Amino acid sequence: METIGLEVQAIDGPGVLHQVTGVIASHRGDIRSVAILESRPGEARTYYEVDIPGDSAALLADLNALPIVRKADYTSTMQRIFGKRIIIVGGGAQVGQVALGAIMEADRHNIRGEHISVDTIPLVGEQALAEAVRAVARLPRAKALVLAGSLMGGEIEDAVREVREQGLLVVSLNMAGSVPDAADLVVTDPVQAGVMTVMAVSDRAKFSVERLKRRVF
Repeated sequence: METIGLEVQAIDGPGVLHQVTGVIASHRGDIRSVAILESRPGEARTYYEVDIPGDSAALLADLNALPIVRKADYTSTMQRIFGKRIIIVGGGAQVGQVALGAIMEADRHNIRGEHISVDTIPLVGEQALAEAVRAVARLPRAKALVLAGSLMGGEIEDAVREVREQGLLVVSLNMAGSVPDAADLVVTDPVQAGVMTVMAVSDRAKFSVERLKRRVF
């Protein structure tokens, strides 16, 4: 089974995804990810990551043979380029400090062959933060969420518990509010929080949250 990336440029209109995915299915391809890159009058660009058990060249040829397709070609997968994603959400100053630790640690792993990327979004407000937490679980390749702030609770705590049930690792700064009670790991120093989160999602690091005897640092 080979995982390939495909970018398809097609005529915009109803049924484009249906026709393209129909060809992929006819080759026993299992679509792992799909994204609409651009949609404007007359043209649509879509990206697919597909597990293909057979000849990917035949799949590409059949896609290019579709009347609606202007061009279909291979591209590198997002997993290969950006790899696992760590999302940092919260107050601007705290987000910056967590990102500092996470980026430095990710660089150490990436130069040894891993692919770990770090995304940040400074936000304030209970509703906005709760929506952001829930949205992280829908992001492709997202493995961990770091909540960086000084006060979080209420609906944010509910959102944290929901995404943890979906398998997302949640790290919280040691802050006021009930979010630290709901997180997998609580770290007081923001730089250390970034470092420990990268270590937790790394395939090469020996650090494991499950093996910790305590979860607050």
